Amino acid sequence: MNILLPTAFVFCWSSGFIGAKLGAGGASAVTVLMWRFLPLALALLVIATLRTKAWRGLTARDAGRQALIGVLSQSGYLLTVFSAIQLGVASGTTALIDGVQPLVAGALAGPLLHQHVSRRQWLGLSLGMGGVALVTLADAAAGSGVVWWAYLIPLIGMLSLVAATFLESRTGTPVAPTTSLTIHCLTSAVVFTALALATGQAVPPAGTAFWGAITWLVVLSTFGGYGLYWLLLRRSGVTEVNTLMFLMAPVTAVWGALMFGEPFGPQTALGLTVALAGVVIVHRSGRARRPAPSVRSSGSSPPPSRTAAPPAGHRGPPGGCAPSPTSPGRNRPAPHPERSGRAHGPPGP
Repeated sequence: MNILLPTAFVFCWSSGFIGAKLGAGGASAVTVLMWRFLPLALALLVIATLRTKAWRGLTARDAGRQALIGVLSQSGYLLTVFSAIQLGVASGTTALIDGVQPLVAGALAGPLLHQHVSRRQWLGLSLGMGGVALVTLADAAAGSGVVWWAYLIPLIGMLSLVAATFLESRTGTPVAPTTSLTIHCLTSAVVFTALALATGQAVPPAGTAFWGAITWLVVLSTFGGYGLYWLLLRRSGVTEVNTLMFLMAPVTAVWGALMFGEPFGPQTALGLTVALAGVVIVHRSGRARRPAPSVRSSGSSPPPSRTAAPPAGHRGPPGGCAPSPTSPGRNRPAPHPERSGRAHGPPGP
């Protein structure tokens, strides 16, 4: 499970860049995103009405915070990615620019979440960045003729996703995964539908290729990539999960080479190897510092240890299961700083 979930996440998240290229061929970014989220939001809304228990106790403040997280992690992030690809930025290059997210998140984890980032983890992060740089240089050497400012657009999207990650990590009130996903998708549906109507781009193109791209994006990218992102963020912490983002660029480059015939040379392969080494170092370092967990219950975070070791449970994002209600008490040790954002941050989204 430790290998399967991260592998599935990398595959599904990378599929979003490929799906963006598939959709950009016949429609604008706003059109694709509107029809990606509108049917999805309606379906989730129907499911939500059948599962009223998940909405109990949800305050207006909680809903507003989740809506803001949805704007940052879905609307802002995806609009920049799709727009950059539509302007001619290659899918692999867009993923490469997003690859700097782990360094940004790792650098901010300390001051914002009071999470310790060890020297070994910084080494892994640096190796991952080196792998991204190798692939970036190989892509830039090919020359794409894209205007320089187009490369700044996915950078803005990366910062938007980082903001959403930390905003959710400081949330003190747990929200059911289906509830948060419904709010996020409803928010994105409203944003993209309003943009499409305002710009006259709401009508989808005729043909099956467009709807094939929409199906690809909904199944693989939204349910797979987005859902697994929050699930793994809850289980592993900000630093380890965002390190996986280093793999998106080389994986997307390989995928693009196989699917679209994009070039994939020795330098790209070397970048992939270096990025993989960085991921291994960060994940092994994180596991080595964690206390030995007690028996896990299915689908939940590990309960507090019965020994003197600190509890392993921590507050997590909406893509995962309900967080452990354990918080440090007067006679109870606080959770490990790498695993907990809640114990050191104010209650929050």
